[in-house]
Amino acid sequence: ARLTLVGRIVARADIVGLLAKRLRLEEDRRRHPEIGEERIRRPVFIVGLPRSGSTLLHHLLAQDPASRAARAWEVMEPSPPPEQASYETDPRIARAARRLRWFDRLVPDFKRIHPVGAELPYECILIMSASFVSPRFLNYRVPSYRTWLAAADLRPAYEFHRRFLQHLQWRAPAERWVLKAPSHIFGFEPLFATYPDAVVIQTHRDPVTVLASMASLYLVLRGAFTDRLDPVEIGAEVTQRWSNGLELAMQARQDGRWEGRFLDVRYQDLLRDPMATVRRIYDRFGMALTVAAETRMQRFLATHPKDRHGPHRYSPETFGLDARDLAHRFKSYCERFGLEHEVERSHNIHWQTTGVRK
Repeated sequence: ARLTLVGRIVARADIVGLLAKRLRLEEDRRRHPEIGEERIRRPVFIVGLPRSGSTLLHHLLAQDPASRAARAWEVMEPSPPPEQASYETDPRIARAARRLRWFDRLVPDFKRIHPVGAELPYECILIMSASFVSPRFLNYRVPSYRTWLAAADLRPAYEFHRRFLQHLQWRAPAERWVLKAPSHIFGFEPLFATYPDAVVIQTHRDPVTVLASMASLYLVLRGAFTDRLDPVEIGAEVTQRWSNGLELAMQARQDGRWEGRFLDVRYQDLLRDPMATVRRIYDRFGMALTVAAETRMQRFLATHPKDRHGPHRYSPETFGLDARDLAHRFKSYCERFGLEHEVERSHNIHWQTTGVRK
């Protein structure tokens, strides 16, 4: 991974912390075997390319009081299981906020790309990281792990994910879980095997636009741990990974056995009218959109504008990305989901979906 001294310290603390988290989760379940009796009913998964609106949608749906999203603080420190009565005042919230402030000092540009906060919804990638079968570790440059992950059996990671949700739900329940990770497009088979009644919202955006933004995210994250960065290598890595992921997702959906469980959402439609997209989701899956939920969602949109932390600026040329080559590579995906190539008019691409939009 070509880590610096700081990078080695952070990586070691990260791995030891994840192992300790696993031990605490197992000890909690040994003491309280009833945790394993919790049923996760009809969870809602948001999946799709990174930078395709999935974070905006996740945060928006999480405003519904009937929905339960895993918050950063409880994913970072899940033991002991959180309690409904003290959920809003749990001392772990303040501890998580302090940790995230240190992360901001280490990676100050990250908040321009993705929102960070102790009480914000967290991605499933972070939930599954303690299974050690997770793209979380692609934040480091470890080509052998990347190769291994591409061929790994993902079922143990999804089983760990289910056990984690049972843990969080035991004393702090809700009507349904709203979950999100772009990487779920690599694992529809194990996802539905683990959650047979799950429903999936797949977000879509022109990959030609998305990949440069994703490469920039890798550059920012890895730059905190190493001083030996190769942007062109990162561009090639990101392109290969997500072209494989989209191909796997299209193949998994090809026979139509799960089509009743899917709803496709285009990025431009979501940005044009977020609440119309929300109503479409609720209608599609037979969920009741209450006045209280809609009011909270409207308030969230009004108070979380784009670019709160400044624009996310980058150029595809930095990563050796060629728009024509990418358009050809992703042609079948764009045609299947009716995606038009987004035309960028400035030298630096400004798909600065900061704040809460991703």
